[in-house]
Amino acid sequence: MSDIFSNTILCGKCNTKMDRVQVMRNGFVLRAVTCSKCGSKIIHPRDEQEYNEFVNLKKKEFCVKMRFVGNSYAVSIPREIVNFIKVQEKIMDDMVRLCLEDFGRVRLEFGNVNSKPAHIEKINLNAKEKAEVK
Repeated sequence: MSDIFSNTILCGKCNTKMDRVQVMRNGFVLRAVTCSKCGSKIIHPRDEQEYNEFVNLKKKEFCVKMRFVGNSYAVSIPREIVNFIKVQEKIMDDMVRLCLEDFGRVRLEFGNVNSKPAHIEKINLNAKEKAEVK
C-alpha cells in the first residue's frame, strides 16, 4: 500500500503544489506538507494519530504497585506505555536509565543507556575541578 505523502499534494485553497516539511511537537517529528502561498498545513494522518496517542497517554495517571525484589524495589510499567514505546522505537532495549529528579520524583529514560545525560557529565566535571583545586 502506497503512502499518501509519496504523491504530489495540491493546496485546497490556492491549488498550488505543497512542500514537504517536518514539524516538531513535544519531541515528535511529524511529517507534513505546507503551502508556500497561503501557509496552510497538512500533517500526515499516521503521525498525527501516534502523536494523539502520546498526548492521551500523557494525560493518564497510572497507579502501580511497588514490590521488593532481592535488594531492590520493582515497579511495574503499564502495558499501554510499553506498547507505545515499542511502536515508537521499534525495538526496546532491556535496560532503562533511572534518575532521581526531586524528592518524590523518579525519571525513567528508555533508549540509549550507554550515553550519559548532560547533567551527569556536568556533575563529574565539577568533582574533577574540585579535586584539582585541592
